[in-house]
Amino acid sequence: MQVRAKKNLGQHFLTDLNIAARIAATISPSQLGAHAGEWGGIPVVEIGPGMGVLTRFLVDSGREVTAVELDSESVEYLSREMPTLNVVEADFLKLDLDSLADGKEFALIGNYPYNISSQIFFKVLDNRDRIPVVAGMLQKEVAERICSGPGSKVYGILSVLLRAWYECEYLFSVPPGVFAPPPKVMSGVLRLTRNSRTTLGVDEKVFKNVVKTSFGQRRKTLRNSLRGLLGADNPFMSDPIMELRPERLDVEDFIRIAAAVESSRQ
Repeated sequence: MQVRAKKNLGQHFLTDLNIAARIAATISPSQLGAHAGEWGGIPVVEIGPGMGVLTRFLVDSGREVTAVELDSESVEYLSREMPTLNVVEADFLKLDLDSLADGKEFALIGNYPYNISSQIFFKVLDNRDRIPVVAGMLQKEVAERICSGPGSKVYGILSVLLRAWYECEYLFSVPPGVFAPPPKVMSGVLRLTRNSRTTLGVDEKVFKNVVKTSFGQRRKTLRNSLRGLLGADNPFMSDPIMELRPERLDVEDFIRIAAAVESSRQ
């Protein structure tokens, strides 16, 4: 199978069929455990399929597959070689996701372009009720950051925001040599599955602002970084949690702080 590099898209194309098969299997019923019956058969949307190395395994699974590809040459190739594949020529970041999978839930997968991977996951958050399963490959350090928990040096904004709505698993690492062109870094494969949370119990904009403000000054204690949001005289400023730095807090801690910020504005 022909594989071509499109450096302007920030993408490195997978050439190893065994790795491609392993990635495709991450959303198979056999690997979704208790969620197999619920999500094992939902449609699949692949981002950036390129020449279809991963796509062929998704199509062979028998599920409804939509490939979102920005490059017109790849779109032409995929449409010709995989006639049962639904190919959408578009920029995923600008795409209205209601146009995909007939408005149904779908599993998202891909060899995500490194330069926009974080933006893709922020869009996943905005569409979490449509996307119960996310899997795929991205730069290893980004995948590790997304899947990290409290106490980790790489735990950050995206880690917290995703953990609020998804269970995050780092599955395996992939060396540079299986790509064309080879990237200068290792890659990592992850899987996110929607948790049971339906509400944060606080305004989501306030929650996001608390998380972003906290990690925006991650070397400071929360008492210093959040003074502007809570107010210096707010009783919550004396809470022991405010002596900590943001990497020590879990999702519930940030929700509690967001509730205090909301109360201060009433």
